[in-house]
Amino acid sequence: MIAFRKVSKMYSNGVIALENINARIHKGEFVFFVGPSGAGKSTLIKLLLLQERPTTGSIFVDGTEITTLKRRHIPYTRRKMGVVFQDFRLLPNKTVFENVAFAMQVVEASKKDILKQVPRVLSVVGLRGKMDQYPDQLSGGEQQRVSLARALVNNPPVLIADEPTGNLDPDTAWGIMEILQEVNHRGTTVIMATHARDIVNNMKKRVISIEKGRVIRDQMRGGYDFEI
Repeated sequence: MIAFRKVSKMYSNGVIALENINARIHKGEFVFFVGPSGAGKSTLIKLLLLQERPTTGSIFVDGTEITTLKRRHIPYTRRKMGVVFQDFRLLPNKTVFENVAFAMQVVEASKKDILKQVPRVLSVVGLRGKMDQYPDQLSGGEQQRVSLARALVNNPPVLIADEPTGNLDPDTAWGIMEILQEVNHRGTTVIMATHARDIVNNMKKRVISIEKGRVIRDQMRGGYDFEI
């Protein structure tokens, strides 16, 4: 599904963010990227999302080498990946329904499909009753659920979550993780970068540990092995 082959990333200032990363993530897996701040987790995600290019090496998504894609093909590859960020990134002047629908409008979905799919995915995240509210009327956890719905509305085979619980209290964070687990059980591959020790230790998923730009551990049913 996703493969990193000898991937390295050096920035123009000489900082080596990643060094010789090799990893394969199979369809339907749930994988945590863990490591200290500055370890390289966010760089890996930026490479997956084609926001950055590796200095050397290759990345494959669903059989396609994305590191050599021409710019005009990048939007189509990104459609295979839903993304959830720590800071929600909702449009403040749009309702919950409109925020989620926007992701479908970008890919030119029909109005009929939007009217059918948006309420369905909002039901999955428990917000069907709040479709007409605006982001500032929602709690932080509810805003993250909207962000999740937006990431899922086009049925991407891969969901990438970059510190999705970082701004949430523990109880709310577990609510988000329950949704991610349910989405994974339905077949979506989930990749999550996190510092949340309790979540990683309790969920017992595959853990890829990164330190100083290198993979130092790749363990099935792993735990969090860094000081926070």
